[in-house]
Amino acid sequence: MSAAPVGTREISRHAVRAELARVAVNRFRLTGFDQATFADLAEAAGVSRSTFLRYFDTKEDVVLFVFDPVGDVIADALAADRADLDDWGRLRNALESAMTFLVRDVQELVTILGLVNETPALCARLREKQAEWRPGIVARLQETTSSAEESSVVADVRAAAALECLRIVLGRWSASGGQEDFGELLDTAFAAFSTSARRQSDAPR
Repeated sequence: MSAAPVGTREISRHAVRAELARVAVNRFRLTGFDQATFADLAEAAGVSRSTFLRYFDTKEDVVLFVFDPVGDVIADALAADRADLDDWGRLRNALESAMTFLVRDVQELVTILGLVNETPALCARLREKQAEWRPGIVARLQETTSSAEESSVVADVRAAAALECLRIVLGRWSASGGQEDFGELLDTAFAAFSTSARRQSDAPR
C-alpha cells in the first residue's frame, strides 16, 4: 500500500493527540479509568475540556489511540512479505511487525494493556478495532494466488484467528511486564495451527 502524503497539519494533529493520550493514560493509572472525567483529563493536560474533545470522542479512544494504525501495519506487512510463505507464515510475520510497532515504549504499553485488561469497556472497544482491521487484512491475504483460489471465508477465519492470537500474546506479554519475548510468544500461539498440532488433536485417545 503506497502511503498518501501527510500534511504538516495532520502531523501536528497526530502529535497533539499522542501527547494528550500520554497524559490521559497517566491520569487513568492514578485515578482509575471509570473515575476520571474528560474535565480531569483536560486539567491534567493543561487544555480546556472542549479542546480535548476536539481530538477524542470517547475515553476508550484516548487509551487505545496507540492501536489506531495497527490494522494498516499488519496489512502493509502482508503486502511486503515473501510470496513463498503460506497464509499462516505471512500472518505470523505481520503480527510481529505490529508488535514491533507497538512496543516502542515498553512501560507505556504495559500500562495501557493493564488498563484494557481491567476495564470491560476498553476490552470491548479493542475487539471492535480488531473487527475494523479484519477486512483490510483479508483483502491482503486474498491478493496471493493460493488464497485467491479459496473461499473468502477461509481468509476471514485465518485473519480472525491471527488477531485473536495477537490479543492473547499481548495479554501474556503485558502480564510479564514486557519481559517475555513477543516473537517466541507468537511462535507458540501459531504452533497451535500447525499440521502436527492438528494431527495430535485428531489422534485416537
